[in-house]
Amino acid sequence: MTRQSLIIDCDPGVDDAVGLLLAFASPELEILAVTTVAGNVSLERTTRNARILRQIAERQDVPVCAGAERPLRRPPAEAAEFHGAEGLGGLEVFAPDAPAATGSAIEAMIERVMTRPAGAVAIAVMGPMTNLARAMRAEPSLAERLGPVVVMGGARSEGGNITASAEFNIWADPDAAAEVFASPCRVTVLGLDATHQVRATQTRIAAIEALPGRSARTAAALLRFSQDVERRIVGWEWAPLHDPCTVAWLLKPGLFRTVPCEIAVETESDLTRGHTAVEFRVDATTARHHWVVEADAQGVFDLIAERLGRAP
Repeated sequence: MTRQSLIIDCDPGVDDAVGLLLAFASPELEILAVTTVAGNVSLERTTRNARILRQIAERQDVPVCAGAERPLRRPPAEAAEFHGAEGLGGLEVFAPDAPAATGSAIEAMIERVMTRPAGAVAIAVMGPMTNLARAMRAEPSLAERLGPVVVMGGARSEGGNITASAEFNIWADPDAAAEVFASPCRVTVLGLDATHQVRATQTRIAAIEALPGRSARTAAALLRFSQDVERRIVGWEWAPLHDPCTVAWLLKPGLFRTVPCEIAVETESDLTRGHTAVEFRVDATTARHHWVVEADAQGVFDLIAERLGRAP
């Protein structure tokens, strides 16, 4: 089996948590590190939550490295109303057995990418892009050495989920997102246009609830929490599944259809802060960005159930 070396950059967060459990249960992925950033909740909580999920999945071999406590040039913004005060919905949090790794997330990204062959290391970004932007600033050649970069963030036809035109991950640190999209790295983006197609229906959640193992029970509880929040706050019957789509794309890209594009981010306007301008009128042979326009929702949930069915 050819394994994809991967860094997961995240801010767990309910849906990040499901994405981590999926990644931990997938043998095709050589997870070099989980790096954390302030986003859905504070850095202290996202780092603890990543360690909790690592322990649940029995993957203490994977280092967890803490990253940026705040965006590049803005105050921190959180989304606890969607993720719970501690970031893990209704789960009972606990002090994990193993600590975070020494060294920062930025140092971990640079070391793991720069010491391996060019193109060998992928990064899945499930939160604000602060860590990746800081790593690119610290090591300017990083962008050209990265393998696939897959990001959950942004919106085009669906509009925003934090403002009229901005999705939370991009809105939280638009300056970092703008720097990443302006860099030489190649980025596949799963915005709300794609993730709103991947809904956690009653049947799909029940299939995961029926699985043995703590990982599956944890994922199902997180999905139930999201379902309740979406009904109360947004009025939707079924919650969309955002961040795990990054891992699903790495595992089975055929579940998604992408279109080459060029993406820019609004950083100056208070009204449209974090808006992703997705331009499809580009030369497909040279385009560095790809926007996901279609997702096989049942295929994504079948993948999650298949992997969590074998997890501890």
